[in-house]
Amino acid sequence: MAASDGWVDLLKKSQKTCMIQDVRKWKKKSTLGGAGKWEFEVGEQLAPPMLEAQGLMESNTNPIFVRKDTVLSFQWRIRNLPYPLDVYNVTCDPDQNIIIKTSNKKYYKKFRIPDMERCNLPLEQSKLSVAHANNTLIVSYKKPSTILEMEKTLQSEFSKLKANKDGDVDCTPS
Repeated sequence: MAASDGWVDLLKKSQKTCMIQDVRKWKKKSTLGGAGKWEFEVGEQLAPPMLEAQGLMESNTNPIFVRKDTVLSFQWRIRNLPYPLDVYNVTCDPDQNIIIKTSNKKYYKKFRIPDMERCNLPLEQSKLSVAHANNTLIVSYKKPSTILEMEKTLQSEFSKLKANKDGDVDCTPS
């Protein structure tokens, strides 16, 4: 019994830091009002677009920027960045952007956190952390308590919805 209790404790600890959302995407209308393309906020498109039909192919050595959130932090992973950690400079600017740049001027990226903008929360440099392993730069921003509470209530609302079949949610208008 002691071995199974240890396994349960490990599972509980891992759930605190595991990924909570694979994909969050929005479908925006095109300029003419028709169905537009999906805009990925969290995660990435599983099937790459068919560029081979046009005779073009994106290089597989280009940096790939993907957001993957955990329970306690917003997290971005930039694959194919081979430089050591001391080359990267990650900062929050006054315009609520996070800026990643290298001292060798080989990579520059400026992005925002839509969740923080929705709640009108300012970014703090102290909540930003950076790691590098296996040619991947990992930028994490610790979620404020407001966001954590909002996600908790959202998860409880999702658990109240009853699905008839896999993916079908009862959506009767009131």
